[in-house]
Amino acid sequence: MKNKQLSIILTYIIAFVWVANGLFCKVLNLVPRHQEIVARILGDAYARPLTFLIGISEVIMALWIISGYKSKWNAWTQILVVGLMNTLEFILVPDLLLWGKFNSVFAFMFILLVYFHEFYVRPKTKNS
Repeated sequence: MKNKQLSIILTYIIAFVWVANGLFCKVLNLVPRHQEIVARILGDAYARPLTFLIGISEVIMALWIISGYKSKWNAWTQILVVGLMNTLEFILVPDLLLWGKFNSVFAFMFILLVYFHEFYVRPKTKNS
């Protein structure tokens, strides 16, 4: 498989992860555990609107990924957000995570996927 084809596939897989977690889990609240995590970390009073805003931000991240605009900045932003979010959850609410503290392994694998895609697979362009 050529790098360009692999890059397209990885772009959509990575974007799908953000859409699934943002739109389905948070905006549509199909996985209430996400709102519980926000409530425990940021407080119950504004948990729903904050969860909704986080979900919208994740959908915007997916659109940014698909656009390819400033892809290196995008990759570093994803790595930072996923790393920070999972570190906070690992410390503050491991009991609410789908796989408990083992979630950090999946987060690290996702970070590696984003890094591998951007810095080894993705064809270099002017907008990168």
